[in-house]
Amino acid sequence: MNAAQAAVPPGGSAERPPLDDIMLAMDVVDTLRRRERLVSRELDELGREEDLKARLKRIYAQQGIDVPDHVIEQGVAALREDRFTYKPIEGGWARRLALVYVKRGRWGKWLGGAVAALSLAAGINHFAFVAPRAALPGQLTERHTEVAALARTDDARQAAQRIYQTGSAALAADDPTIAKQALTQLDQLADVLRQEYVLRIVNRPGEPSGVWRVPDINRQARNYYLIVQALDSTGRPVSVPVKNEETGNTETVDTWGVRVDDATFDAIRRDKQDDGIIENDRFGYKPTGYLQPQYEMPTSGGAITRW
Repeated sequence: MNAAQAAVPPGGSAERPPLDDIMLAMDVVDTLRRRERLVSRELDELGREEDLKARLKRIYAQQGIDVPDHVIEQGVAALREDRFTYKPIEGGWARRLALVYVKRGRWGKWLGGAVAALSLAAGINHFAFVAPRAALPGQLTERHTEVAALARTDDARQAAQRIYQTGSAALAADDPTIAKQALTQLDQLADVLRQEYVLRIVNRPGEPSGVWRVPDINRQARNYYLIVQALDSTGRPVSVPVKNEETGNTETVDTWGVRVDDATFDAIRRDKQDDGIIENDRFGYKPTGYLQPQYEMPTSGGAITRW
């Protein structure tokens, strides 16, 4: 049996180096890398490798470590072959998943913030748009019922019914904008029906009790108006929506001009000229449940808000 045959055990496979030798070889490689300049110079020049091995042996001897020659040779050879060096695994699904897991703390905060933002947006959308829209049918019916209970005249009930039908048709057509407008109009109608006030002709120093206008379509005619003010039971002014027949605009005012005939206008003028006081200054009364005042003097119902 020759030396080569003696190196092979009966099992037929070469013996692996002892674990201590492997660990020492790894340490040798690590030492060589820390002395990168020395290694690059010694290994690049032929014949200097033996000097490098001798230096390594002295380095370990100074640390009290006896490193066999074959271990130092293994370390130098490993450095040449770039062994004991970490090389990242090539890209793949398994690696990507592993990286995602490792970096979960970094992107988890971002993802959590994104989820929170989406949840907030969904909540805002629900409470600002979805929920109010879903409540519209019930609100429309409720408001119509309230207004119908307040109304004491047919014209008030008919006005409420027209608005309600407009809102219901809008809901059927999936038009929440028009339905909301109908809801607002029912609220405004309810406010008007709740109002109660007396109309009195203005009789204060420096303020006119009546005015007349020349219409654009007939410069030979005159339109007469008595200036009235809406007052509640305590004498405080009440703001009322009034449509200006000259502009077609509706304004909320407490004082406006009501159109009368020339005979009524002259009667009030003479009453005021008599002693400076208008004895008969009550022009009408608006009870709750009514859309318009009940006038106590002749009037067409036309009005102006500026003079």
